[in-house]
Amino acid sequence: MNNQSNSLKNRINHNVGFALMLIMALMVINVTWQVLSRYVFQSPSSFTDELARFLLIWLGMLGAAYVAGHNEHLAIDILPSKLTGKAKNNLMIFIHFIIIAFSVPVMIFGGSNLVYITYMLGQKSTTLQIPLAYVYTIIPISGALILIYQLADIKLLLQQNPKS
Repeated sequence: MNNQSNSLKNRINHNVGFALMLIMALMVINVTWQVLSRYVFQSPSSFTDELARFLLIWLGMLGAAYVAGHNEHLAIDILPSKLTGKAKNNLMIFIHFIIIAFSVPVMIFGGSNLVYITYMLGQKSTTLQIPLAYVYTIIPISGALILIYQLADIKLLLQQNPKS
């Protein structure tokens, strides 16, 4: 069973990593076009600024989930680095639960509520005229990915049996 959950986590990591590379490539192309149209062709493109902003939102939120999945997120690790064995294991489980306690209500429920409200109000972006709900969809998606990653890590920690 451990190999199955590890395999699932690896597939998610692969897909999220690919999506991040794609978003970054689109950002590079978009910003390159923005610079070319403004300074070379002397005719600034109207959509590139807004698209770059939306891509950056997606890159940041999805990147945060990806980094959380690799346990590389920003953390103060003074206490975990001093502990060993069961105490460290229990602390890591507690930390994963704290991350879940943030991601579920704030990112999944709050983000879903934001998506729903902006969709129902019909809010659209100024230049691209796309529903802002599409832009905000990344918040609950990232929250769900963080939840999956944290639950997988808790399961792995519970399966380990460190000595005192």
